Amino acid sequence: MNEIREIDRFECVVVNVIKNLIWKGITVEEKDTGGRVYFGRVNGELEIKEGDALYLGVRPTYDIEDKTMKVTLYDAADNKLDWTLV
Repeated sequence: MNEIREIDRFECVVVNVIKNLIWKGITVEEKDTGGRVYFGRVNGELEIKEGDALYLGVRPTYDIEDKTMKVTLYDAADNKLDWTLV
């Protein structure tokens, strides 16, 4: 069985961008599985649009309110954009 390591990144594509006053809400889809994750607090000044490639990092966590994974959104330069628990 292959283990997911904290340094692993999974390429995804931006499928939706919602811009409000300060933040952007970004929905990304992982290319291989088609799984989607929403990130609600991405810096609103960043130039991110539908179709852009971003990357997911996944790390197991202790069971926090039925959430077992911390998913982090990164750009191509490995800059952390946002994170969420799933």
